[in-house]
Amino acid sequence: MNNIFLITKREFLTQVKKKSFIILTLLAPLMIIAFGAVIGLMFKANESHNVIQVVDKSGLFKGQMKSDDKLNYIFIADANENAKINALKDDESLNGILILPELKNHNYDELEKNTRLVVNSKIGFDTKQRIVSDIANVIKKEKMKQLGIAETQLDNLDKNFSLKTINVSENNKEDSDLAFGVKTGLSMVLMYVTFMFIIIYGVRVMRSVLEEKNNRVVEIIISSVKPFELMMGKILGVTMVALTQFIIWITMSIIGALILNTGFSSIQKNIPGGSEEMMSKLDIAQIATQISHSLLELNFPLIIFVFIIYFLLGYIFYSSIYAAIGSAVDNETETQQFTLFAILPLTLGMYGSFSLMNNPDGPLGFWLSIIPFTSPVAMIARIPFGVPVWQLILSITLLLGTTVFMIFLAGKIYRVGILMYGNKATMKELWKWIKG
Repeated sequence: MNNIFLITKREFLTQVKKKSFIILTLLAPLMIIAFGAVIGLMFKANESHNVIQVVDKSGLFKGQMKSDDKLNYIFIADANENAKINALKDDESLNGILILPELKNHNYDELEKNTRLVVNSKIGFDTKQRIVSDIANVIKKEKMKQLGIAETQLDNLDKNFSLKTINVSENNKEDSDLAFGVKTGLSMVLMYVTFMFIIIYGVRVMRSVLEEKNNRVVEIIISSVKPFELMMGKILGVTMVALTQFIIWITMSIIGALILNTGFSSIQKNIPGGSEEMMSKLDIAQIATQISHSLLELNFPLIIFVFIIYFLLGYIFYSSIYAAIGSAVDNETETQQFTLFAILPLTLGMYGSFSLMNNPDGPLGFWLSIIPFTSPVAMIARIPFGVPVWQLILSITLLLGTTVFMIFLAGKIYRVGILMYGNKATMKELWKWIKG
């Protein structure tokens, strides 16, 4: 046991003292935010301002099709139609001409058939859809007038119905649409982070084992410690490295949420009655404070506890497989035929968990979060929505038992494979090592 502790300590300190670890740990959240900002700027930079001249032969659309910073309508006399179309190709200040024919006998089908947009370059799909939508809205209003329906009456018919959901299992807590969206987002983030880190750090264990095996350093090491102790020391050391990063990132996330929540409280005090109508008019920064407020209303101690438990057990479970693979092969090319067995169940659990968002308590959610091969990601995906205590206990017990069993099997393979050179391991060979 002392040897496992010493190897774990050495592996942990070796990784943590690297500059790359410190930089990545502190800058990774900022890099993710910056990456999102860059993507947003890229979309913003690709936006264009379009100028469309409109020939409205019926006079129905003039004054009703509104311009904005993305699309500018300029109504012109129909007498200039042909001249403008002929000059359009060389007119760089203009993107197109919209021809709206005269509406005769309220024949809207004929109007649609003869309406055309002449352009001098390709316009975006969104721009075209915006023009279609603006025309359709004017026609809709005209049809309403024809039927004697006031616009306010139609707005009242189209008014959405808001349904309050109160969960008696959570002390009659109201579950709003925003809260559900926050839970869904948190569920996906935790699930994806767990999936990625199990794979990333599991592969790191495999490469570390493979490197020591190829450099023959392991022959010196196991003269002082047992192969099983070396394997467990490596797995636990890298586990502590990953856990350290998670704790730092979780702390940074909570501090950020608290800061945003403070801003939310001060904003809410200045809003009379805290009406939903006023809140809907807040900008993005204020919406972010609402999201952070919803996050802080969740049972974070339980979520963090479950996240850490399932990450640790899931990581040790799959790292044992990766360590066994690293000891059984001689180069990274050969690892490809074995790593598929480790990646497939975890991938199945992740993609299966996407269906849990609409029904976290359904049969698929239950079984994915109970089966040890998929529970490290599926249970984390479910926990923001709430999971019965008995299911948590059953799932953790099964995962713990399966992890211990996997460590035992991996230790059997590691004990023989770490000293094998030149022989390509097959499934038949691995089975012999396990039985031996």
